[in-house]
Amino acid sequence: MQQGGDFTIFAGLDHDGMRLDTVVAHEQGCSRHLAATLIKKGVIQVDGAVQKPSHRVMPGETISGHIPQSQEQLPTPEPIHCESLFMDDFLMVINKPPGIVVHPAPGHRTGTVVNSLLYHFPAIATAGPPQRPGIVHRLDRDTSGVMVVAMNGQSHEALSAMFKARKINKKYLALVYGNMKTGSGTIDLPIGRHAGDTKKMAVLGKKSRDAVTLWRVKRAFPDATLLELSIKTGRTHQIRVHCAAMMTPVVGDGTYKCRWTKKRKHFTNRHAFELLKSAKRQMLHAWQLEFNHPVTGEQMRFTAPVPDDMRQMLKKLANAYST
Repeated sequence: MQQGGDFTIFAGLDHDGMRLDTVVAHEQGCSRHLAATLIKKGVIQVDGAVQKPSHRVMPGETISGHIPQSQEQLPTPEPIHCESLFMDDFLMVINKPPGIVVHPAPGHRTGTVVNSLLYHFPAIATAGPPQRPGIVHRLDRDTSGVMVVAMNGQSHEALSAMFKARKINKKYLALVYGNMKTGSGTIDLPIGRHAGDTKKMAVLGKKSRDAVTLWRVKRAFPDATLLELSIKTGRTHQIRVHCAAMMTPVVGDGTYKCRWTKKRKHFTNRHAFELLKSAKRQMLHAWQLEFNHPVTGEQMRFTAPVPDDMRQMLKKLANAYST
Protein backbone atom coordinates (compact mmCIF):
# COMPACT_ATOMS: atom_id res chain seq x y z
CA MET A 1 0.00 0.00 0.00
CA GLN A 2 0.96 3.66 -0.39
CA GLN A 3 3.57 4.51 2.23
CA GLY A 4 2.38 8.11 2.61
CA GLY A 5 3.84 10.82 4.80
CA ASP A 6 4.72 14.53 4.74
CA PHE A 7 6.43 15.95 1.67
CA THR A 8 7.70 19.20 0.20
CA ILE A 9 8.22 19.94 -3.50
CA PHE A 10 10.22 22.97 -4.58
CA ALA A 11 8.86 23.78 -8.03
CA GLY A 12 11.46 24.28 -10.73
CA LEU A 13 11.51 25.01 -14.44
CA ASP A 14 10.48 21.43 -15.19
CA HIS A 15 7.18 22.09 -13.40
CA ASP A 16 6.41 25.43 -15.04
CA GLY A 17 2.83 25.51 -16.31
CA MET A 18 1.94 22.02 -15.17
CA ARG A 19 -1.27 21.36 -13.24
CA LEU A 20 -0.80 21.13 -9.50
CA ASP A 21 -2.40 17.68 -9.26
CA THR A 22 -0.16 16.45 -12.08
CA VAL A 23 3.00 17.67 -10.36
CA VAL A 24 2.04 16.05 -7.04
CA ALA A 25 1.12 12.77 -8.73
CA HIS A 26 4.36 12.71 -10.71
CA GLU A 27 6.67 13.64 -7.84
CA GLN A 28 5.00 11.56 -5.13
CA GLY A 29 4.10 8.49 -7.15
CA CYS A 30 0.38 8.63 -6.45
CA SER A 31 -2.58 8.86 -8.80
CA ARG A 32 -3.74 12.21 -10.08
CA HIS A 33 -7.17 11.47 -8.66
CA LEU A 34 -5.78 11.07 -5.14
CA ALA A 35 -3.66 14.21 -5.54
CA ALA A 36 -6.69 16.23 -6.68
CA THR A 37 -8.79 14.98 -3.76
CA LEU A 38 -6.14 15.97 -1.22
CA ILE A 39 -5.65 19.38 -2.87
CA LYS A 40 -9.40 20.09 -2.74
CA LYS A 41 -9.43 19.20 0.96
CA GLY A 42 -6.54 21.58 1.62
CA VAL A 43 -4.24 18.76 2.72
CA ILE A 44 -1.83 19.80 -0.03
CA GLN A 45 -1.12 23.52 -0.37
CA VAL A 46 1.00 25.93 -2.39
CA ASP A 47 3.04 28.45 -0.42
CA GLY A 48 0.75 27.77 2.52
CA ALA A 49 -2.44 28.54 0.60
CA VAL A 50 -5.17 26.28 -0.72
CA GLN A 51 -5.32 26.07 -4.51
CA LYS A 52 -7.40 24.23 -7.07
CA PRO A 53 -6.07 20.97 -8.62
CA SER A 54 -5.93 22.87 -11.95
CA HIS A 55 -3.62 25.55 -10.51
CA ARG A 56 -0.71 26.10 -12.90
CA VAL A 57 2.52 25.67 -10.99
CA MET A 58 5.21 28.34 -11.26
CA PRO A 59 8.95 27.97 -10.57
CA GLY A 60 9.78 29.04 -7.04
CA GLU A 61 6.52 27.87 -5.49
CA THR A 62 6.65 25.45 -2.57
CA ILE A 63 4.14 22.60 -2.60
CA SER A 64 3.73 20.85 0.72
CA GLY A 65 1.32 18.43 2.25
CA HIS A 66 0.69 14.94 3.45
CA ILE A 67 -0.37 11.75 1.71
CA PRO A 68 -2.23 9.52 4.20
CA GLN A 69 -1.20 5.93 4.63
CA SER A 70 -3.03 3.09 2.91
CA GLN A 71 -4.65 5.22 0.22
CA GLU A 72 -3.38 3.40 -2.84
CA GLN A 73 -2.25 0.00 -3.93
CA LEU A 74 1.42 -0.21 -4.75
CA PRO A 75 2.56 -2.07 -7.87
CA THR A 76 3.01 -5.78 -7.36
CA PRO A 77 5.58 -8.18 -8.87
CA GLU A 78 4.54 -9.79 -12.16
CA PRO A 79 6.49 -12.39 -14.18
CA ILE A 80 6.94 -10.19 -17.27
CA HIS A 81 10.05 -10.62 -19.39
CA CYS A 82 12.16 -7.52 -19.95
CA GLU A 83 15.51 -7.85 -21.73
CA SER A 84 18.52 -6.65 -19.74
CA LEU A 85 21.45 -5.12 -21.63
CA PHE A 86 23.58 -4.38 -18.56
CA MET A 87 23.37 -4.56 -14.79
CA ASP A 88 25.52 -3.84 -11.76
CA ASP A 89 24.78 -2.95 -8.12
CA PHE A 90 23.74 0.59 -9.02
CA LEU A 91 21.87 0.53 -12.31
CA MET A 92 20.40 -1.63 -15.00
CA VAL A 93 19.91 -0.93 -18.70
CA ILE A 94 16.94 -2.60 -20.37
CA ASN A 95 15.49 -2.94 -23.85
CA LYS A 96 11.82 -2.04 -23.46
CA PRO A 97 9.55 -3.78 -25.96
CA PRO A 98 6.79 -1.79 -27.68
CA GLY A 99 3.32 -1.96 -26.19
CA ILE A 100 4.31 -1.95 -22.52
CA VAL A 101 3.83 1.02 -20.17
CA VAL A 102 6.81 2.03 -18.03
CA HIS A 103 5.03 2.46 -14.68
CA PRO A 104 1.50 2.10 -13.29
CA ALA A 105 -0.90 4.92 -14.12
CA PRO A 106 -4.68 5.28 -14.45
CA GLY A 107 -5.81 2.69 -16.98
CA HIS A 108 -2.55 0.77 -16.72
CA ARG A 109 -2.24 -0.55 -13.18
CA THR A 110 -0.58 -3.82 -14.15
CA GLY A 111 1.61 -5.23 -16.89
CA THR A 112 4.22 -2.45 -16.69
CA VAL A 113 8.01 -2.35 -16.67
CA VAL A 114 7.84 -1.61 -12.93
CA ASN A 115 5.81 -4.78 -12.29
CA SER A 116 8.47 -6.74 -14.16
CA LEU A 117 11.36 -5.14 -12.25
CA LEU A 118 9.74 -5.89 -8.89
CA TYR A 119 9.38 -9.55 -9.82
CA HIS A 120 12.95 -10.06 -10.99
CA PHE A 121 14.65 -7.59 -8.59
CA PRO A 122 12.56 -7.13 -5.40
CA ALA A 123 15.17 -4.88 -3.77
CA ILE A 124 14.41 -2.19 -6.35
CA ALA A 125 11.24 -1.35 -4.38
CA THR A 126 13.26 1.13 -2.28
CA ALA A 127 14.80 2.94 -5.29
CA GLY A 128 12.68 6.06 -5.57
CA PRO A 129 8.92 6.71 -5.21
CA PRO A 130 6.98 3.55 -4.28
CA GLN A 131 4.64 3.84 -7.30
CA ARG A 132 7.51 3.83 -9.80
CA PRO A 133 10.64 2.44 -8.15
CA GLY A 134 13.80 2.56 -10.22
CA ILE A 135 12.31 4.79 -12.90
CA VAL A 136 14.33 7.90 -13.78
CA HIS A 137 12.97 8.51 -17.30
CA ARG A 138 10.21 7.15 -19.49
CA LEU A 139 9.38 6.01 -22.99
CA ASP A 140 5.89 6.12 -24.47
CA ARG A 141 3.98 2.83 -24.39
CA ASP A 142 4.44 2.18 -28.10
CA THR A 143 8.05 3.38 -28.27
CA SER A 144 10.62 0.63 -27.94
CA GLY A 145 14.24 0.73 -26.88
CA VAL A 146 16.92 1.42 -24.33
CA MET A 147 16.17 2.66 -20.81
CA VAL A 148 18.34 3.03 -17.71
CA VAL A 149 16.87 2.00 -14.35
CA ALA A 150 18.20 2.83 -10.88
CA MET A 151 18.81 -0.14 -8.59
CA ASN A 152 18.93 1.81 -5.31
CA GLY A 153 18.12 5.18 -3.81
CA GLN A 154 21.63 6.56 -4.32
CA SER A 155 21.71 5.89 -8.04
CA HIS A 156 18.07 6.99 -8.42
CA GLU A 157 18.94 10.41 -7.07
CA ALA A 158 22.13 10.65 -9.13
CA LEU A 159 20.58 9.52 -12.42
CA SER A 160 17.56 11.79 -11.94
CA ALA A 161 19.91 14.74 -11.47
CA MET A 162 21.86 13.78 -14.60
CA PHE A 163 18.70 13.75 -16.70
CA LYS A 164 17.65 17.15 -15.35
CA ALA A 165 21.11 18.54 -16.11
CA ARG A 166 20.94 17.03 -19.63
CA LYS A 167 24.08 14.99 -19.05
CA ILE A 168 22.62 11.86 -20.65
CA ASN A 169 22.72 11.61 -24.44
CA LYS A 170 19.82 9.87 -26.17
CA LYS A 171 19.59 8.82 -29.81
CA TYR A 172 16.48 7.51 -31.52
CA LEU A 173 15.54 5.94 -34.83
CA ALA A 174 12.28 6.97 -36.45
CA LEU A 175 10.70 5.97 -39.73
CA VAL A 176 8.86 9.04 -40.99
CA TYR A 177 6.66 9.80 -43.96
CA GLY A 178 8.14 11.81 -46.82
CA ASN A 179 11.62 12.98 -47.68
CA MET A 180 14.01 15.48 -46.17
CA LYS A 181 15.40 18.35 -48.24
CA THR A 182 18.88 17.99 -46.73
CA GLY A 183 20.90 15.22 -45.14
CA SER A 184 20.70 16.64 -41.63
CA GLY A 185 19.21 19.49 -39.67
CA THR A 186 17.94 20.94 -36.41
CA ILE A 187 14.39 21.45 -35.26
CA ASP A 188 14.22 24.29 -32.75
CA LEU A 189 10.54 24.75 -31.93
CA PRO A 190 9.14 25.30 -28.41
CA ILE A 191 6.66 22.67 -27.22
CA GLY A 192 3.74 23.13 -24.84
CA ARG A 193 0.36 21.67 -24.01
CA HIS A 194 -2.09 21.57 -26.94
CA ALA A 195 -4.73 24.29 -26.58
CA GLY A 196 -7.64 22.04 -27.53
CA ASP A 197 -6.53 18.66 -26.19
CA THR A 198 -4.73 18.49 -22.85
CA LYS A 199 -3.48 14.97 -23.60
CA LYS A 200 -1.51 16.24 -26.59
CA MET A 201 1.48 18.50 -27.02
CA ALA A 202 2.03 21.07 -29.77
CA VAL A 203 4.68 23.44 -31.06
CA LEU A 204 4.04 26.91 -29.69
CA GLY A 205 1.39 25.43 -27.40
CA LYS A 206 0.37 26.65 -23.94
CA LYS A 207 3.33 27.52 -21.71
CA SER A 208 5.74 26.46 -24.45
CA ARG A 209 9.28 25.58 -23.44
CA ASP A 210 12.38 25.31 -25.58
CA ALA A 211 12.76 22.03 -27.46
CA VAL A 212 15.64 21.11 -29.74
CA THR A 213 15.95 17.99 -31.88
CA LEU A 214 18.89 17.15 -34.14
CA TRP A 215 18.31 14.78 -37.05
CA ARG A 216 20.17 13.15 -39.90
CA VAL A 217 19.06 10.83 -42.68
CA LYS A 218 20.11 7.24 -42.05
CA ARG A 219 18.26 5.68 -45.00
CA ALA A 220 16.03 7.26 -47.61
CA PHE A 221 13.17 5.66 -49.55
CA PRO A 222 11.08 7.38 -52.25
CA ASP A 223 8.15 7.90 -49.85
CA ALA A 224 9.66 7.58 -46.38
CA THR A 225 12.87 8.21 -44.48
CA LEU A 226 14.65 6.50 -41.61
CA LEU A 227 16.00 9.24 -39.35
CA GLU A 228 18.55 9.18 -36.56
CA LEU A 229 17.53 11.77 -33.98
CA SER A 230 19.18 13.22 -30.91
CA ILE A 231 17.18 15.27 -28.45
CA LYS A 232 18.82 18.10 -26.53
CA THR A 233 15.73 18.61 -24.39
CA GLY A 234 13.27 16.08 -22.99
CA ARG A 235 9.82 17.43 -23.68
CA THR A 236 6.82 15.12 -23.70
CA HIS A 237 6.37 13.51 -27.14
CA GLN A 238 9.15 15.77 -28.45
CA ILE A 239 10.27 13.74 -31.46
CA ARG A 240 6.72 12.91 -32.51
CA VAL A 241 5.61 16.53 -32.24
CA HIS A 242 8.67 17.89 -34.05
CA CYS A 243 8.45 15.39 -36.90
CA ALA A 244 4.77 16.20 -37.43
CA ALA A 245 5.61 19.92 -37.39
CA MET A 246 7.96 19.29 -40.33
CA MET A 247 5.09 17.56 -42.17
CA THR A 248 7.01 14.30 -41.92
CA PRO A 249 5.12 12.50 -39.11
CA VAL A 250 6.34 9.25 -37.60
CA VAL A 251 4.85 6.29 -39.42
CA GLY A 252 2.11 4.64 -37.36
CA ASP A 253 1.61 7.59 -35.02
CA GLY A 254 -2.13 7.94 -34.52
CA THR A 255 -1.86 11.10 -32.41
CA TYR A 256 0.54 13.35 -34.31
CA LYS A 257 -0.24 12.89 -37.98
CA CYS A 258 -0.63 14.84 -41.24
CA ARG A 259 -3.57 14.58 -43.61
CA TRP A 260 -1.44 14.19 -46.71
CA THR A 261 -0.24 10.75 -45.57
CA LYS A 262 -3.76 9.35 -46.01
CA LYS A 263 -3.92 10.05 -49.75
CA ARG A 264 -2.52 7.55 -52.24
CA LYS A 265 -1.77 10.28 -54.80
CA HIS A 266 1.11 11.57 -52.68
CA PHE A 267 2.99 8.26 -52.90
CA THR A 268 5.06 6.87 -55.76
CA ASN A 269 4.34 3.24 -54.90
CA ARG A 270 0.99 1.66 -54.02
CA HIS A 271 2.54 -1.25 -52.09
CA ALA A 272 4.64 1.15 -50.02
CA PHE A 273 1.57 3.28 -49.30
CA GLU A 274 -0.37 0.26 -48.01
CA LEU A 275 2.61 -1.01 -46.04
CA LEU A 276 3.19 2.28 -44.24
CA LYS A 277 -0.52 2.59 -43.50
CA SER A 278 -0.50 -0.90 -41.91
CA ALA A 279 1.88 0.06 -39.07
CA LYS A 280 0.33 -0.97 -35.74
CA ARG A 281 2.30 1.50 -33.62
CA GLN A 282 4.61 4.48 -34.07
CA MET A 283 7.86 3.43 -35.69
CA LEU A 284 10.02 5.10 -33.05
CA HIS A 285 12.87 3.34 -31.27
CA ALA A 286 15.15 4.56 -28.47
CA TRP A 287 18.36 3.37 -30.08
CA GLN A 288 21.28 4.51 -27.94
CA LEU A 289 21.92 5.87 -24.47
CA GLU A 290 25.27 7.36 -23.43
CA PHE A 291 26.27 8.65 -19.99
CA ASN A 292 28.90 8.51 -17.29
CA HIS A 293 28.26 5.94 -14.58
CA PRO A 294 26.80 7.83 -11.58
CA VAL A 295 29.17 6.08 -9.13
CA THR A 296 32.32 5.04 -11.02
CA GLY A 297 32.33 7.85 -13.57
CA GLU A 298 32.99 5.37 -16.38
CA GLN A 299 31.70 6.48 -19.78
CA MET A 300 29.02 4.05 -20.95
CA ARG A 301 27.11 3.59 -24.19
CA PHE A 302 24.30 1.13 -24.80
CA THR A 303 22.52 0.23 -28.01
CA ALA A 304 19.15 -1.53 -28.25
CA PRO A 305 18.64 -3.59 -31.42
CA VAL A 306 15.81 -2.51 -33.70
CA PRO A 307 12.67 -4.51 -32.79
CA ASP A 308 11.30 -7.08 -35.19
CA ASP A 309 8.22 -5.15 -36.31
CA MET A 310 10.27 -2.11 -37.29
CA ARG A 311 12.99 -4.21 -38.89
CA GLN A 312 10.41 -6.08 -40.96
CA MET A 313 8.79 -2.78 -41.97
CA LEU A 314 12.12 -1.51 -43.31
CA LYS A 315 12.82 -4.78 -45.14
CA LYS A 316 9.38 -4.88 -46.77
CA LEU A 317 9.63 -1.21 -47.68
CA ALA A 318 12.90 -1.85 -49.50
CA ASN A 319 11.36 -4.81 -51.32
CA ALA A 320 8.36 -2.71 -52.38
CA TYR A 321 10.62 -0.43 -54.40
CA SER A 322 12.74 -3.23 -55.86
CA THR A 323 9.84 -5.00 -57.58
